[in-house]
Amino acid sequence: MQESNSQRNQFSVAPIGWIHTPIHQSKGTSIQGAVANGAEGRIELLPEFLPGLQDLEGFERIWLIYLLDRASAYRLQVSPYLEDKEHGVFATRAPARPNPIGLTAVQLLGIEDNRLLISGVDMLDGTPLLDIKPYIPAFDCFPVQRVGWYQGKIVQGAVADNRFENQSR
Repeated sequence: MQESNSQRNQFSVAPIGWIHTPIHQSKGTSIQGAVANGAEGRIELLPEFLPGLQDLEGFERIWLIYLLDRASAYRLQVSPYLEDKEHGVFATRAPARPNPIGLTAVQLLGIEDNRLLISGVDMLDGTPLLDIKPYIPAFDCFPVQRVGWYQGKIVQGAVADNRFENQSR
């Protein structure tokens, strides 16, 4: 029997820890960490990953890659938070994605044993953390001329509703 492409390309990932925040539902949450008004949280890293934190304290910002474990089922066309018009999911930051992976650059406030203190959180409490990478402006900051349908949108103070939250939990 021949394997389909979708079966052959399956893979799995496991959390390296959990992100704890004061956010328990998406409704009313900042739509991106950059506009989270300094909301603080912490990461509880699994002990076996502690050696991976060596030299991380030297970075002001870090990227968190995490599982959007409470997002609704994916849709290829969505109405994102800043608009009522539908767009392709890949032209948005909507969490209802084929692979529900989140990405946020947070400020690293400190490291205490296996706990990382962070600011600029926009994820729900108990979110599974998949990876941490340092934010490096020379690699991560690009001047751009085009931002698609986001052009002219006011994001400061923009908050989520529950349109992408899994309602069955």
